[in-house]
Amino acid sequence: MTQPKPLDPKAGIAAAEAAGIKLTSPDRVVYPGQGVTKADLVAYYAAVAERMLPYIENRPLSLLRCPQGRSKFCFFQKHDTGGFPDAMASSPITEKDGSTDNYFYVKDLAGLIAGTQMNVLEWHVWGARFDDIEKPERVVFDIDPDEGMDFAHVRAAALDIRTELAAWALESYALVTGGKGIHVIAPLKPTTEWPEVKSFCKTFAQRLADKFPDRFTANSRKASRKGKLFIDYLRNERGSTAIAPWSTRSREGAPVAVPVSWDELETVKAANQFSLADAVKRAKQPDPWKYYASTTQSITKAMWSAVASPAS
Repeated sequence: MTQPKPLDPKAGIAAAEAAGIKLTSPDRVVYPGQGVTKADLVAYYAAVAERMLPYIENRPLSLLRCPQGRSKFCFFQKHDTGGFPDAMASSPITEKDGSTDNYFYVKDLAGLIAGTQMNVLEWHVWGARFDDIEKPERVVFDIDPDEGMDFAHVRAAALDIRTELAAWALESYALVTGGKGIHVIAPLKPTTEWPEVKSFCKTFAQRLADKFPDRFTANSRKASRKGKLFIDYLRNERGSTAIAPWSTRSREGAPVAVPVSWDELETVKAANQFSLADAVKRAKQPDPWKYYASTTQSITKAMWSAVASPAS
């Protein structure tokens, strides 16, 4: 599948220069199937940065780096081991064993360009920000279909999760991931710590599986997913990550993880249908997540206790 390039690569080179970042090998092709170069990718992030930054800035990151493009060897990196441009910031986080490691984060477009210079093709984010690392400010349920399941099942599952979250007075938003699934995300005020939030999400997922046992499982084992959708709640624990809205994916077709409205989701045919060109166009249109930042809600201790009680 070919696609139009979203921007002239000269725009990417100019954006890197403006950010004070030396863009090496700007003509290197990172998506062979589409002919997308590193300079094209910088141009993409320059075009969508205003939309992307509110969801990625000042969060610990896990970066998928592909030095030779998506079709070659790729690896995840979350700790700053040196060698990145200064615009890719890092800050220490204490690990569970008491040790400390420096985690990457970005503050602005320059950070996105710095990561792209270092061959980042996917940006994965924590559910908390550095200013309150122990209290998540969102929960995410990743709908992971068994092999061969139609996207219509994933879409229906997202709508069911939305309904179930609404029953707990939690408004949610849909992200098509650029892969196979949908993330249902509920923004939170950072008032409750990780263990309670994870417990809420685990029990929420299990109750959904109990309610629709023929469709859902909350068990991550492959054997439990036969013909079902796994409601992945495990991203809601300290140190776990999920793909950032507007991030590219290291997949065939150069798809993008794109926020959609619930109404629009009804018309989406696949989680990987949005190309770079599509995303650039969408970034200039009305925001389907317009009220995300102003959504004030939280998982209270009372809610955590209630969801853990036997379903009526």
